[in-house]
Amino acid sequence: MEVKKIILNKKIPTLAFTAVLLLLLLVIPAMGATPDENTDSIISLQTALTFVWLLMCGGLVFLMHAGFSLVEAGLTRTKNTANILMKNLMTICLGVLIYWMVGWAVMYGDDIAGLFGFSQFCLSGNDNALWNSWFFQMVFAATGATIVSGAMAERTKFKAYLVFTVLLVAIIYPVYGHWVWSGADLALLTGDGSPLVRLAGASFHDFAGSGVVHSIGGYAALAGVIVLGPRLGKFKNKKPVAIPGHSITLAFLGTLLLWWGWLGFNCGSTLDGNDAYINLVVVNTFLAAAAAAVVAMFITWAKTGKPDPSLTANGVLAGLVAITAPCGSVENWAAILIGLIAGVIVYAGVMFNEAVLKVDDPVGAIAVHGYCGTWGVLSVGIFSVGMGNGILADAVYAAGAPGLLYGGVNQFVIQFIGA
Repeated sequence: MEVKKIILNKKIPTLAFTAVLLLLLLVIPAMGATPDENTDSIISLQTALTFVWLLMCGGLVFLMHAGFSLVEAGLTRTKNTANILMKNLMTICLGVLIYWMVGWAVMYGDDIAGLFGFSQFCLSGNDNALWNSWFFQMVFAATGATIVSGAMAERTKFKAYLVFTVLLVAIIYPVYGHWVWSGADLALLTGDGSPLVRLAGASFHDFAGSGVVHSIGGYAALAGVIVLGPRLGKFKNKKPVAIPGHSITLAFLGTLLLWWGWLGFNCGSTLDGNDAYINLVVVNTFLAAAAAAVVAMFITWAKTGKPDPSLTANGVLAGLVAITAPCGSVENWAAILIGLIAGVIVYAGVMFNEAVLKVDDPVGAIAVHGYCGTWGVLSVGIFSVGMGNGILADAVYAAGAPGLLYGGVNQFVIQFIGA
């Protein structure tokens, strides 16, 4: 013990000296710099921080593909695992290539009549900021395509799925994304060019993609399962029959990975590592997910006498999807309420799909992403505080006008149009 104390006592002055030296190396050059040089240094540091922030958040979103793969594999049968994993891997690979060649250009290229973009194909141009933005947006595009895979599991031809993925990443997702995120204002223009989706300071708001990513993926999945039809044995005498997945463990691990990746999804959508409202986004994201899971669990418990693990896990995802649009525009209590309603929607949606629509969705993707995505978009128009008001007094990227509960109507009307 005495020897260790001697060694530690010798190390402490050395570490202190090193820390002081590093501090001097940082401070002394700054003391001799002009005000303009200091300003330039701060701007460069902020730019670098934002670059790193988007790369880090994009990496978290990329990790969500592992989560989707685990959820899909866990909620389906063992014999289909290889096909599922290949589909998800190729979704990423094709998504990268197609979004580089076409998707980015259609989504963020020079606007053509408010309908789609048409420039920067194959990322033409030597621009660090462009490459950084492309990476972050690419992982979003691939996520939208991955949503479809789960709903169409266990009866999709691999070649057909690849074609579907190309169409979604090249055209379907980028066109709607162009309307919402490129400033094209949903392409709803009057003859003089005034956008119809702006009313008294309000404009359509989808912070991180409840509509752009999740609704698009969910409703594309609905179209796919209608065309494909159900799996053999799913319906007997027009009544749904449960086809259990082979590993709830994989499904739960996938759910937790998705929850972790959602931090990059929502927080990264600030597009600025210096944004003071990142913390609000984090808190709202977790509150909504937790609330939705609790509600889904209690509903299944009340209906069947025991909590259902798969629907509870889908409750987590439903809350995450629903809060994706309003996470930077609402108060904490509203995030909880949005999550609670999402938990009801996901349960009702799964039951409705099977009992009424007679569609077979092994992982509940249509209810989770489609229905809850629409709810997330609409919730902005109900619970939005309004940029510059209350907790959003200094916000620079939130819903522009207050929602219905704060005396506003225009934001809800616009959200309804956009949904």
